[in-house]
Amino acid sequence: MTEAPVLRPAAGRGPGLERCHGSRLSVEDGALVLRARGRTRRVPVGDGGVARAVFVDAAPADAGRDEPGRPDAWGEVRLQDRDGTQVARIPLGDWLPEAPALPERAVQGEQLLERTGVAGLLKAAGVPLHVARDRNDPRAGSGKGGVSLGPGPAFPLWYWCVRGVAGTLWFSAFTVVVFSDTVPGRLVLLLALTALCGPVARLVLRAWTRLRAGRRRVTVLERVTPDPAPGSGATVRFLRDTEVRVQNRDLVLRDLGGQEYWFPRTGAHAVTRLVKVLDGTGRPVGAELRGPGEQVRAVFPWDLWFGGADGADGWSRLCGVPGLAVSERRLGGKRTWPKGPVLGTGLLPRTGRDAGRMARFPGTAAGVSSTAVMAFGNLFSVIQGVRVADTAPGPAAVAVAAGALGLVLQAVPYAVHELRGRLVLDRTAAERTTNEEARR
Repeated sequence: MTEAPVLRPAAGRGPGLERCHGSRLSVEDGALVLRARGRTRRVPVGDGGVARAVFVDAAPADAGRDEPGRPDAWGEVRLQDRDGTQVARIPLGDWLPEAPALPERAVQGEQLLERTGVAGLLKAAGVPLHVARDRNDPRAGSGKGGVSLGPGPAFPLWYWCVRGVAGTLWFSAFTVVVFSDTVPGRLVLLLALTALCGPVARLVLRAWTRLRAGRRRVTVLERVTPDPAPGSGATVRFLRDTEVRVQNRDLVLRDLGGQEYWFPRTGAHAVTRLVKVLDGTGRPVGAELRGPGEQVRAVFPWDLWFGGADGADGWSRLCGVPGLAVSERRLGGKRTWPKGPVLGTGLLPRTGRDAGRMARFPGTAAGVSSTAVMAFGNLFSVIQGVRVADTAPGPAAVAVAAGALGLVLQAVPYAVHELRGRLVLDRTAAERTTNEEARR
């Protein structure tokens, strides 16, 4: 009997690794069970619960105007009761491990249902699944109502609460300061302290993420690291951070940005085959990790992973992973490899700047705008502190100090990250070895 699938979330890094380790969607005792960030939600199946599912295989109408990588761009499965009322929905992009590495809707239809494991999950639950190619299909319903069975946000709730409350207070104080002729010292003090909350909360989040990562206990059965060929351009950061981990239930690919892609080793959507790809002359060009329906889930370019002196050892250990059937295939004619977008082709960025951008601590959906707003808030605190220095020297001094501290707390981590990358981590491994030998 085939084991019922347990869904893994889309890849994450930093605080998002919490989802990779703990968020799962499964079938238990006649219900769909979501576990995410310490909470459990059950959606009953059958009478009084989910009676049917409709996969809406269509991108949103505003897909072209929004940022890439949105989960709902992959479509969703709407879970309905016997009367057609929506009980819950499953955003498929949230449960496709390699979604952050692929263009939107690079995988569609039944293939997407198989990759995520949703097809097997609903089959195990006894829920009939229908496919709607149009959002206006009557079977799809309105799409409103019900709970979202997603793995939850990448950032913890406490972080959003701190940023939300501080941001609201800061904006209120900012509005009064801008439109008032005279500014009370206490208001400037409130403005400065709430502006400082942003960079402080970000540093606390970094520390919280490291602490949580240190407390995780993961049983690693095998660990395969790249052994690149000379001249491949592999950097110190790439060699340090990139790896494949074989765990009890998962096979995990980690890139140099710290992002982890978790693939199941059991169930209907498990990765089950490792294919060595040869060119027309018989020279290996790479390997493919395949899942249901022979779909390629990830690739390993040969020169980057197994082209070095000890590459054969890494390949043999990867071939020895229990549950992986190993085979070979040869490319015919002038066929290129890999075909189409797939995880694994961009693990080594082309430039050090790209590598540094990948390895930065994750930002919110606002991206650079969030950092710019925080920097402006702290700079504005300094300006207002100087403005009220004569009428309220105490609050003014605190405001200037808080604003300056906020700017330092943003600039120093960024400078350290960039300098360390440029001077050490994003240099090629061969270049660093040459420099070390020269110093000796």
